[in-house]
Amino acid sequence: METRTAEYRLSNEIRRNLESCILGKQTEIERLLTALLAGGHVLIEDVPGTGKTQLVKALARTIGGQFRRIQCNPDLLPSDITGVSIYHPKNETFLFRPGPIMANLVLVDEINRATTKTQSALLEAMEERHVTVDGDTYGLPVPFTMIATQNPIEFDGTYTLPEAQLDRFMMKISLGYPDAATERQMIVSPNATSPAELLEPVATAAQVALMMEDVKRVHLDNAVADYIVRIVRGTREHAGVQLGASPRAAISLTAAARACAYLQERDYVIPDDVKLLASPVLAHRIILLTESHMNGLTTEDVVQAVVRETSVPTRMER
Repeated sequence: METRTAEYRLSNEIRRNLESCILGKQTEIERLLTALLAGGHVLIEDVPGTGKTQLVKALARTIGGQFRRIQCNPDLLPSDITGVSIYHPKNETFLFRPGPIMANLVLVDEINRATTKTQSALLEAMEERHVTVDGDTYGLPVPFTMIATQNPIEFDGTYTLPEAQLDRFMMKISLGYPDAATERQMIVSPNATSPAELLEPVATAAQVALMMEDVKRVHLDNAVADYIVRIVRGTREHAGVQLGASPRAAISLTAAARACAYLQERDYVIPDDVKLLASPVLAHRIILLTESHMNGLTTEDVVQAVVRETSVPTRMER
């Protein structure tokens, strides 16, 4: 019990450290931490200048983890991400020079500017937690979370992310613009340009890895598991949907709900955890019918409608 209390205290310190740097974004910080502790990846879709890079840098410094940034463009090659094997003539051997993917937190900036071939190089890392170079497999560090960004309003020189890749992101979030009071506080701050650089670590990557293992032990009642399945299946049965959420989505929603409960200092999942995360976990995995698009329906509307129509379990066993 004392160990769990210490871990809860540590998660609160991580949250407070981030909130001191990224102002007015408590919900987005909570979701990013949820994905990190659940072992998932995050897609941030937002316009430039809203603090996406600062948020990831701040998280990396807070947990004392390695941070790498990959700026995507059409010239980027898969080997620029995974690394290369270089021949060492003195030893007559090949030495592996790791790429930027070998880090705890990897920011893949403007991922939709990379070619589909380069984007496919990320799939192995996202799903298998290792990369293969010249037939040799190299494991990624623990924890490993990839956070990708894309600009929703600029389409010149971009490539649409395939559904298989979107399905490997646990969540899709958006930071949005700050309110007026927060924006004023940002511009008068003497460290407005690089607030993440001043943060001090409050945890280590090893401690975060232990927290991730603890999250897996958060209790999931059978009634809540059935609730998750009914929501995910409901997205497939909605009249306006061409392709609903996959079984991987159900697994992601379960893992995220466990992490959400952990961050709320609970050792069991409740239906409200599932409701809270249904849209960020499921919406980006759904494909609407053309008529639904024309009628102004969004994937978030579909998820919320399914959640409203799905009966909530009223009895759970501990």
